[in-house]
Amino acid sequence: MGRNVVETINPATGEKLATFPLIAMEKAMDAAGNANDAYRNKWRVLSLADRASYIGSIAKSLRERKDEYGKIITQEMGKPIVQSENEIEKCAWTAEVLAKNAEVWLKDDLAETDAENAYVTFQPLGVILGVMPWNFPFWQALRAAMPAMLAGNTFILRHSNTCPACALAVEESIVNAGFPDGVFHTIISNHETIAQLIASDVIRGVTFTGSVAAGRSIADLAGKNLKKFVLELGGSDPFIVLEDANIGEAAKAGAVGRLLNAGQSCDKPKRFIVVKKNAEEFTRRFVEEIQNQKVGDPMDRTTDVGPLVDKAAVEQVDGQVKDALSKGAKALLLGGPRSGKGSFYDPTVLSNVDRTMRVMNEEVFGPAAPICIVENEVEAIRVANDTNYGLGASIWTEKLERASSLAGKIESGTVFVNCQMQSDPRLPFGGIKNSGVGRELSGYGLKEFVNIKAVQVFSSNSQHPTAIP
Repeated sequence: MGRNVVETINPATGEKLATFPLIAMEKAMDAAGNANDAYRNKWRVLSLADRASYIGSIAKSLRERKDEYGKIITQEMGKPIVQSENEIEKCAWTAEVLAKNAEVWLKDDLAETDAENAYVTFQPLGVILGVMPWNFPFWQALRAAMPAMLAGNTFILRHSNTCPACALAVEESIVNAGFPDGVFHTIISNHETIAQLIASDVIRGVTFTGSVAAGRSIADLAGKNLKKFVLELGGSDPFIVLEDANIGEAAKAGAVGRLLNAGQSCDKPKRFIVVKKNAEEFTRRFVEEIQNQKVGDPMDRTTDVGPLVDKAAVEQVDGQVKDALSKGAKALLLGGPRSGKGSFYDPTVLSNVDRTMRVMNEEVFGPAAPICIVENEVEAIRVANDTNYGLGASIWTEKLERASSLAGKIESGTVFVNCQMQSDPRLPFGGIKNSGVGRELSGYGLKEFVNIKAVQVFSSNSQHPTAIP
């Protein structure tokens, strides 16, 4: 295709879906200017309660078109239709959670000083640019945009060019919720336009979800232009099964989590670390659970695993699996690329893996699962932390007090006990190390794009120091 358009392909069939024009640079700058006008004259002047009401109305807007939006997700990036509809529902729930908790999460913090009145208040920054990926096209866009807008900022979404129809549908859902003009914009652009926007005086912050390499580029651009940024860069999340774990539940949760969205999820289990005592039983049950997951047409409501997003994604996962096999890994279940139309990859389970293999030191964005057997929990924690990533982790044990102690030793942004990893709008989401910078969701994420302003009020005749010695 030409440089001025993008073409979308159905990953299940290989068929062309649509062609979308890229926005011209001057039009993108106009959109940024419009967003800035909306911020200054319409949005930030509203009360927090009014903004919360708008955010809450997104839930109704999404649910009214859940079936339609679910189909758009499935057609553009291949997610099974039930999972696509669940994504829309999660976005709606998150809108309700944000609206409900807004006044508590953004209330002023009182402080004790020499002043008659001292407090910290949280005020918006301006226009925030969101650069988002394709794998959860509604969820990742809205989990970034809704908190930013709730805090009083306006938002420009530059989505992945894999899912422009989803990007436009996200904008439609906000327009249909009654938001004032200019508060939210979707643009379909090239990388040069992103760079120019970040460099402009209008954009005051950038939020990005994607690869480590792209995240470094965004951070470099934002840093050079002194813009606040938040990065979520994926993970290689450990799933630790200790000797006293409920093996059946762990195997089922691990299999479902690994294959959700065909393995294309940042915060789901990637490395399965199993204490030797349970290794044989867990491995057997895990392989059985993987085999029970139906791979096929993502529009079929009985399908569990759809295609990967494109042929390049298939080649990436296949290369990681072949690398492991060439270095001594054993295939407990050998899938691989399916012939014919679409970008399908049948699930694969590997054992006898080590850190020299790509499946253990890279993010595996597809339905391949390495199982690493360790002697005890000490080794399990060491292996779990032996990664450049630090997004999430899961620990399986019946001793909950012990689990809490081990959670403190895991180097990650989130830890779940007896549950697969998952984001929750009531809790902060984000990672450390190469998994990113900053947090999304909850009150912590809500305060990422605000001016944390300290205010001290003295009476004119109060006795207060005029200089600090």
